[in-house]
Amino acid sequence: MLEDGSIYEGTAHGEFSETPCEVVFNTSMTGYVEILTDPSYAGQGIVMTYPMIGNYGVSLEDFESDKLQPCAFIVHELCDTPSNFRNTQTIDSLLRAHHIPCLSGIDTRAVVKKLRESGTMRGVVTADISDKDRLMEVIRGFRQDKLVESVTLKEKSVLGAENSGAKIALFDFGTKRNIANSLVARGCVVTQYPAWTAAEEIIKSAPDGIMLSNGPGDPADCVSIIKEIKKLYDYGIPTFAICLGHQLMALANGGETERMKYGHRGANHPVKFLHEDRTYLSSQNHGYMVNGKGLPQNAEINCINVNDKTVEGIVYHGKPIFTVQFHPEANSGPRDTSFLFDRFLKMAAEGRYDD
Repeated sequence: MLEDGSIYEGTAHGEFSETPCEVVFNTSMTGYVEILTDPSYAGQGIVMTYPMIGNYGVSLEDFESDKLQPCAFIVHELCDTPSNFRNTQTIDSLLRAHHIPCLSGIDTRAVVKKLRESGTMRGVVTADISDKDRLMEVIRGFRQDKLVESVTLKEKSVLGAENSGAKIALFDFGTKRNIANSLVARGCVVTQYPAWTAAEEIIKSAPDGIMLSNGPGDPADCVSIIKEIKKLYDYGIPTFAICLGHQLMALANGGETERMKYGHRGANHPVKFLHEDRTYLSSQNHGYMVNGKGLPQNAEINCINVNDKTVEGIVYHGKPIFTVQFHPEANSGPRDTSFLFDRFLKMAAEGRYDD
């Protein structure tokens, strides 16, 4: 049941229980395990537009975090006989193990059309729709608070300690594992810091570069984090920010963010790099955007979304800092923009941005 009163009936899977959520949709054809384990989906119920989900099963190697992150999973058809040499279990058993309710048999085209026309809505999955007034109260009472705090690391950790390359500080707001893996694979020593870490601690560790990660929720809610990012900006350590990190960097420098009608969630979003006059496919997952207003004079918008012309990347001239709204580390793809990690490490070595 959505907050406009519309009801969609299906078959229960997973560990089914009455669960309110923010209902969003994802257009990816593959990568459902990565989607389910992406911390950016905390507090949300995901509607998958691809008609069959689960046909290649589950591999633990594809997890982007230690657990499933959404509140609920909604599909048209859930495959219970997966076929793949990497498969270890079905989606249904995975959902049960992580206490996530799922609905199959839903007319996902109708739900997505509703969300595209009316915008993202709150909703509730339930086994009993007899008391619609009570369900509406449940929906209206649903709030998403302290999402970043709920998904960030609990304590500092180090990856790639055996490497001899650049020392990178990864500020974790709900990071996907493949961000750190992309750096470790390039020889970096990656120290991951919880979201509440003070800027002074990161500066004191003298990293060659700083990575600001993705994460869930409204960036404007991260007031204390924004203050620490402003300190890092002023200090001038080479910095690369992705998704929520991109939004937080803009807010730290006077920019504005706003809620999108239904966001960008999928693996085929075209992003145009204005200096190159080239367009790349990207993986995205966000419901808020930097709207381009209030940015400082040294901030140049260098990437835009081809479909709706929204801001996809910013370079902060005079500082070795650049940010992107999309995910260059994408698993299961596309990986068209993975070269940005190499650009970041070049910047970390030279202390300046060069496109």
